Amino acid sequence: MQFLWRPTSHFNLANLITFSNVTCGLLAMYFITQEHYILASALAWAGGAFDIIDGKIARKYGLSNEFGIQLDSFADFLSFVLVPVFFIFQAVYANLTGVSLIIVSIASVYYVISGLRRLIQFNINADAGEVAKHFTGVPTPLGAILLWLVWLGSGIIGWVAVLGLMILIGWLLNSKVKIKHL
Repeated sequence: MQFLWRPTSHFNLANLITFSNVTCGLLAMYFITQEHYILASALAWAGGAFDIIDGKIARKYGLSNEFGIQLDSFADFLSFVLVPVFFIFQAVYANLTGVSLIIVSIASVYYVISGLRRLIQFNINADAGEVAKHFTGVPTPLGAILLWLVWLGSGIIGWVAVLGLMILIGWLLNSKVKIKHL
């Protein structure tokens, strides 16, 4: 079991926790397709918890490596970009047709591309084991939380406001806004 504590291992403890985040994201996507939104939400939040834990474990035990950085971004893309967009698409936009459906589809793709771009740029700038004092732009986990809050209010604000907020949050992912790292 020494592989758990080797920074060079693809299956070290930090990376195994990140794989748990990936698993939660995949299961959340499945349960969204089955319209089990509460279970999907719980899995998405569990993925978020794994995202916090994997970074802390990697730093505490010196397990950070290039593989882990890339794996973490893939997990973030799945859990914090694809899952919330798919969730909103299924839960809020599912009954739209025609031009409305085309517009929300374009906005959803815009958000996904914005999240992907942010994560790629983060990886280009990342050094294994280093943590910046602040983020430039909204991090994808915070973007996901904002989208979940938008979903919670979607019954009150309607799909057009959800659309506008999704576009705004997508823009904030790559903005110059400074967010303090916790």
